[in-house]
Amino acid sequence: MSAQVTTAPAEPVSVAIDPHVHSQASYDGHEPVELLLEQAADVGLDGIVITDHDEIGASLRAAEIAPDYGLLGIPGVEVSTAAGHLLAIGVEERPAPGRPLDETVETVRDLGGVAVVPHPFQRTRHGVPKRHLRDCDAIEVFNSWVFTGYRNRRAKRFAREHDYPGVAASDAHSAGYIGRAYTELAVDDAASKADLDGDRVVEAIHEGEAEIRGRRQPIHRSARHYLAGAGRKVGWAVRPHVPGL
Repeated sequence: MSAQVTTAPAEPVSVAIDPHVHSQASYDGHEPVELLLEQAADVGLDGIVITDHDEIGASLRAAEIAPDYGLLGIPGVEVSTAAGHLLAIGVEERPAPGRPLDETVETVRDLGGVAVVPHPFQRTRHGVPKRHLRDCDAIEVFNSWVFTGYRNRRAKRFAREHDYPGVAASDAHSAGYIGRAYTELAVDDAASKADLDGDRVVEAIHEGEAEIRGRRQPIHRSARHYLAGAGRKVGWAVRPHVPGL
């Protein structure tokens, strides 16, 4: 009688993803996707998601050419909902901006993606207010551009209390800051990274098997970014009331 051979379950494959990056297709981005992908590969990431504001064309191109840089291709977009910004990760079509948050979340799911709330509760950056945050797939609990650590801690506490998966992201607007914060995902049922694709990574985000990695931007850069965001918000608020604009 031959001895029975048992095979131990394969260990999950770990992948490092920066899920919130802006290219020059965003009004506040600076660089082409090729440079962003090159930087992501150089710093040891397995993938990035280009999430331009209400623009998806550059992200689709980045996802298409990402394998040329040894990276996973994952498209996405940062959608301006009626309640605040929402990351649609893993979609190939941009949800219509300006619609209610809950409707947009459902649209993202219908498109096969995950709906992630970035920099929640940050009014100067169009973060979703707490009173409107009733449904999503994950919350950005570490954003490297926050002015102080308080907002990240608050987001992390809210995600934990409401059982939402958390992700970390650089929110980079130029190549030098890619990977300053990122999400490390444990992906099951894969023999190696070569067996993975963007769809499986999106599933892992939804499943919540993630570790938060990274650090905030230097304080002087965070302060400048904070003030710029506040200035844009004030400008948008007063613009409709200025004659001739």
